[in-house]
Amino acid sequence: MTGKDKTLRQNPHAVRETRERNLEVAIGRQVRELRKRQRLTGAELAAQTGLSVGMLSKIENGVISPSLGTISALAHALKVPLVQLFSGYEEERGCMLVKSGEGVEIDRAGTRAGHQYHLLGHIGSNNSGVVVEPYMITLDSASDTFPVFQHEGIEMLYMLEGEMGYRHGDTLYRMEAGDTLIFDADAPHGPEDLVRLPIRYLSVITYPQNR
Repeated sequence: MTGKDKTLRQNPHAVRETRERNLEVAIGRQVRELRKRQRLTGAELAAQTGLSVGMLSKIENGVISPSLGTISALAHALKVPLVQLFSGYEEERGCMLVKSGEGVEIDRAGTRAGHQYHLLGHIGSNNSGVVVEPYMITLDSASDTFPVFQHEGIEMLYMLEGEMGYRHGDTLYRMEAGDTLIFDADAPHGPEDLVRLPIRYLSVITYPQNR
């Protein structure tokens, strides 16, 4: 994307339709909406699935949790894929707040003395299929500089303080406060030239969940 072409493919302000957080209610709503869309009465759908009218009513109102066999029968009668009956359900989404100064200091493979890595949060398995690892990195006068890191995924750096030359492959990028660098992390990369200390920057690493 060039400086003139600022069109984004994804609207960051777009909001999906509201979804139900109760699974039974979500399934019931889908069954009722599909039944009405196909102009079936409760009695007709009940007859096609072998359910009583009372049982179907309880399912549509989210009062009971139907078995997988019942859900399969309903999907077959409504002529939709089984998963469509779950489409209105909102799964719990991960979120983590890390207060200032509470990031976990960790030892990261490949680091040396003077490289302080603070993990700012972590979300485990999720539906996006992507893992995101945000770090606050501080380099001081004791830092040992060398281009050593090489891993899968995409990495983004955002400079907060200081000035450095950051190596990515064959290129050395001069970075200072406010600068951003985004790159393919499969190439050798790392801080090589510490111009003005202390240096502090954010590193956000993303990679596929199933590595």
